[in-house]
Amino acid sequence: MKKTIDDTEAYGPHPDNAWHRHYGVTSLLRPPHTPQPLLFGSDQGNLELDISTSAVVVVDMQNDFCHPEGWFAQKGASMRATRRPIAPLRKLLPAWRQAGGRVVWLNWGIRADRLNLPPVVHFVGKRGAGEVGYGEHSPIDHGPALVQGSWGAEVISELPPEPADIQVCKHRLSGFWDNELDSILRGQGITSLLFAGINTDRCVFSTLQDAAFLGYDCVLLRDACSTPSPAYVSRAIHFLVAQCHGFVATAAALNTAIASHHQES
Repeated sequence: MKKTIDDTEAYGPHPDNAWHRHYGVTSLLRPPHTPQPLLFGSDQGNLELDISTSAVVVVDMQNDFCHPEGWFAQKGASMRATRRPIAPLRKLLPAWRQAGGRVVWLNWGIRADRLNLPPVVHFVGKRGAGEVGYGEHSPIDHGPALVQGSWGAEVISELPPEPADIQVCKHRLSGFWDNELDSILRGQGITSLLFAGINTDRCVFSTLQDAAFLGYDCVLLRDACSTPSPAYVSRAIHFLVAQCHGFVATAAALNTAIASHHQES
């Protein structure tokens, strides 16, 4: 960010994290931060967070996982499961943005040559010669599966990103592995993460777990997450998050709190 106002220039990724140069003086002072508190209920009691330092992280709500002609659907995966977060997110995200919260879209977006994918990732994507693997073309051909910039890596049309949203590509279950997610969040001053998307027991949980290890405040929005795995798997993830990594709440509770926040403002 380089923005000139009168004789002042600002340098940094976010207004709360910027140097300023004014009349020949370069100031390393950051402006004071004013919190925007939001109180909402969780499975472990009431939580309070700062909207201005929080982000909803939407994981893998992309064509190759959620569209009826995507990579997952053509493999026989349940679209009922992968599309379940759409409705709660369509309600939550506009309200969250209006309240001043940020949205991060975290999608698979691999290299076309797949050079940084180890054997285990190749194997998980293609367990037999007759299957379609990462970067390969399905019978209904919308381009190479999950390749960055392809149709399959795009967010589904029902959840259109806004220009101010942040988009990050990943190539592992965890969105923090070997990419820029951590540095982007820290540069923006984001300390609290609310997780939604698919799959609860795979990419959502792996990313949440790494976020907790890195010191972020973590909240799993269980009604805005889904997986085709058996129900007991999600219950186990909810238990582990609550016991070890943060909090479990709902998008519905967050929406109620945002509505009250607007009324009080």
